[in-house]
Amino acid sequence: MNGKNRADVKIGAHVKIVLKADQRTGKLTEGIVAKLLTNSPTHPHGIKVMLEDGQVGRVQEIL
Repeated sequence: MNGKNRADVKIGAHVKIVLKADQRTGKLTEGIVAKLLTNSPTHPHGIKVMLEDGQVGRVQEIL
């Protein structure tokens, strides 16, 4: 599953996100979703989330 649909991304889900600083390289960061930051039902670049460790990025993959 990709992270473009808000309904697919749940708090507590194990995901891979791309951080703002890593958007050019596409480097993915793995973590657990603590908070959903995108309000719209879909987003073409991925739903923005905050991980439990405080990092913010867009979901690229749901594990």
